[in-house]
Amino acid sequence: MTIPFIDLKTQYRALETQIQARINRVLEHGQYIMGPEVRELEEKLEAFTGAKHCITVASGTEALLISLMALNIQPGDEIITTPFTFVATAEVIVLLGAIPVFVDIEPDTCNINASLIEARITPKTKAIMPVSLYGQPADMDEINQIAERYQLPVIEDAAQSFGATYKGRKSGNLSTIGCTSFFPSKPLGCYGDGGAIFTNDDALAQAMREIRVHGQSKRYVHTRVGVGGRMDTLQCAIVLAKLERFDWEIEQRQQIGQRYNELLSDKVRLVTQRPDRTTVYAQYTVFTDAREQLQATLNEQGIPTAVHYPIPLNEQPAYKNLCSQEPTPVANKVAQQVMSLPMSPDLDSDTQNTIANALLKALPVLNA
Repeated sequence: MTIPFIDLKTQYRALETQIQARINRVLEHGQYIMGPEVRELEEKLEAFTGAKHCITVASGTEALLISLMALNIQPGDEIITTPFTFVATAEVIVLLGAIPVFVDIEPDTCNINASLIEARITPKTKAIMPVSLYGQPADMDEINQIAERYQLPVIEDAAQSFGATYKGRKSGNLSTIGCTSFFPSKPLGCYGDGGAIFTNDDALAQAMREIRVHGQSKRYVHTRVGVGGRMDTLQCAIVLAKLERFDWEIEQRQQIGQRYNELLSDKVRLVTQRPDRTTVYAQYTVFTDAREQLQATLNEQGIPTAVHYPIPLNEQPAYKNLCSQEPTPVANKVAQQVMSLPMSPDLDSDTQNTIANALLKALPVLNA
């Protein structure tokens, strides 16, 4: 029997009553766009993160795009970010005609290396966009301090880290703007696309609310260029139901991640968790120099794996000539080594033992 990489079915069975009740309520009132659940979710997420404003949007990608639009990013502007992430991070920069400036990553966390950022700032730099990869925030204090010196906004791409903390503060509320995704596989996911933006800046919040509804300040009055970027009411209703269990799920993810650490750390190189922050293990990722063989061996035993991410963004065909050309050797090397194992809050210890034992048993054969 194949082990699920992410077990959404068990989660649904645990929340079926709450989810169906929430969906039925939307079906009854019929306000499928900007219904009452939209603002209800925003208020609950404001309370969860401590951010003054939450603006729900159609996806994590839209969250990043709307944030850049609210900052008035223009063609030719430079945005400093990481090459080791999902393509959406660079995609939204390029869509606005701006230039991704890629800074290499830390070899142990795979997050952007904050010590390399300042050297890449130029008069064209308009923002810094760190990604909190694999569920763990980047070095946000160091990044914010650099940004403050140069009067730059910081956008935390927290699509993978919602629910994690950095020095006691919630991911998503660590900088000028925080963006997250409710894609189904994310730590807090809906059953389609969805996302949210967080900020404590009133003017930015107002701009984002207008941009997500085609730039309207009121019906048919378009004060800005905008997009169709709303999160629909049904998806907000689903996240509201899942939010009831989310604190428990964060605890489970952290316990399961720590157990993986204990089972594997003697034989396998793992992504490092910094002591001043927590992770929600959006993925549980290890390093191996024999990835293809290891994946094939595990797959034969019904154990799925995934690679996040096999090609750095500055090596992707569509972006190679649209970004800064400085090399990122750590990202290039890590992209050949990372492999993610099954992870979800409902992963039971017996299944986890099966995964870990299969991995450990395969290693001596591969290394022979």
